[in-house]
Amino acid sequence: MRTRLAIKVHAILERYFPERRVFLRSDTETRFIRLRPATQLVAFSGAAAIVAWAIIATSILLMDSIGAGNFREQAKRDQRTYENRLNSLSHERDKRAEEAIAAQERFSSALDQISVMQSELLASEIRRRELETGIEVIQTTLRRTMNERETAREESTALALALEDGEASGDGASGGAVDDGTLDFLTAALQDAARERDETIANAQDALVHADEMAYQIRLMQDQNEQIFSQLEDAMTISVKPLDKMFRDAGLNTESLIGSVRRGHTGQGGPLTPLSFSTRGEAPSPDAERANRILGQMDELNLYRIAAQKAPFAIPVKNAFRFTSGYGMRWGRMHQGTDFAAAHGTPIHSTADGVVTHAGWLSGYGRLVKVKHEFGIETRYAHLSKIRVKVGQRVSRGEQIGDMGNSGRSTGTHLHYEVRVGGKPVNPMIYIKAAKNVF
Repeated sequence: MRTRLAIKVHAILERYFPERRVFLRSDTETRFIRLRPATQLVAFSGAAAIVAWAIIATSILLMDSIGAGNFREQAKRDQRTYENRLNSLSHERDKRAEEAIAAQERFSSALDQISVMQSELLASEIRRRELETGIEVIQTTLRRTMNERETAREESTALALALEDGEASGDGASGGAVDDGTLDFLTAALQDAARERDETIANAQDALVHADEMAYQIRLMQDQNEQIFSQLEDAMTISVKPLDKMFRDAGLNTESLIGSVRRGHTGQGGPLTPLSFSTRGEAPSPDAERANRILGQMDELNLYRIAAQKAPFAIPVKNAFRFTSGYGMRWGRMHQGTDFAAAHGTPIHSTADGVVTHAGWLSGYGRLVKVKHEFGIETRYAHLSKIRVKVGQRVSRGEQIGDMGNSGRSTGTHLHYEVRVGGKPVNPMIYIKAAKNVF
C-alpha cells in the first residue's frame, strides 16, 4: 500500500518536476548529477520560501518607512498645533492680565471716589447740623423778638393812656396847666417804644427771610445728600459683589472668612473703625440709618480687601510665560500643581500675604519656598534657581521671593506652583480664575 502511494506521488511529481540530469564535463571525463522530482520540489520550495520572505520583509520595511514618515509628519503637525495652542493660551493670558490690571485700576478708582464721597457725606452732614442749629437760633431769636414787640406795644399803650390821664387831671385841677417834665418823659418813652417796635418788626422780617433762605439751603443739602447716598450705594454694590463672587468661586466661605478678618482687626481707629452719627438719644432719622448702613458696607469692603490680600488670588509670575502643565494626572501620577515656564532667573512673587515656613532644598522640589497664609492656606514655589527670603520672614502679596530655575527633578526651566488648603493640594487655577475679573 505504501509502495503504491509512493508510486502515485512520484508520478504526480514527474508531471511537474521531471527528472533532470546536470552534466559536469572536464577534460578527461564527464559526470552528471541526477535531480529527482523530490529533490527539485525541495529546492523549489526553499527558493519560493526565500523569495516570499524577501518580498514580505521588503514590504514590511517599506510600510515601516512610510509609517515612520507619516508618524513624523503627524508628530510635527501635533507639535505645531500644540505650539499654536500654547501661543493662543499665552495671548489669552496676556489679555486676561491686561483686563485684570484694568479692573484693578477701576476698582482703585472706585475706592478713591468712595473716599471722596464719604468725606463729602460727612461734611454735608456737619453743614446740615449747623444749618439746623442756625434755624433753631433764628427761631429762638424770632420768638424773643416777637415777645419784645408785644411788650413794647403794651408799654406804648400804657404810656399813651397815662399821658391822656395826665392831661385830663391837669385840665381839671389847674385849669389847663400841664407838668412839662412829665409830658417830655412820656413823649420820649413813647418815641423809644415806637422805635423799638419798628426795629423788632424789621428784625422779625429779616429773620423770616433768613429762615426761608436757610430752609432752601437745607432742601439743596438734602438733594445733594440723596445724590451722594445713591452714588455711594451704587459704588458699594459694584465693589462688594465681585469680591464676594471671587471668594465663593474659590470655594471659600465668605461669612467665616470676613468674621476671621474682623476678629483679627478689632483695634479702634483708622480706616476699619465703623463710623456712625449720634442721634442724641432720639430715634435715628432715615438719612442717619442710610448713612450708617453705607458706612457698614464700607467697613465690609475694607474687610474683603484685607481678606483678598491674604488669599492666593494673584499669579506668581508677572513676566511673560508659558503655561506648560496643569493640575491633574500626568504620566500615570498626580501632578499636584501648575507649571509656568519662562526665562531662567524670572522673578517669582508671593501670591498673598503670609509667613515663610520653608526656604531651602527639598527632595524633588529642588530649591523650594513655602508660604503660610490665613484661612489654612499654603503656597509652594519649586525648582527655583535662587531663594530671596528666609524662614519666619513675613512677605506681602506681590513681593519677590525667588528666581525661576531648574533645580530638583525638572526637565527644564519652569516654576512648579502649588496651593494647599488644610494640607491637601487643590488646583491653583481655581483661585487665579476666580480673581480674573477683579484684580
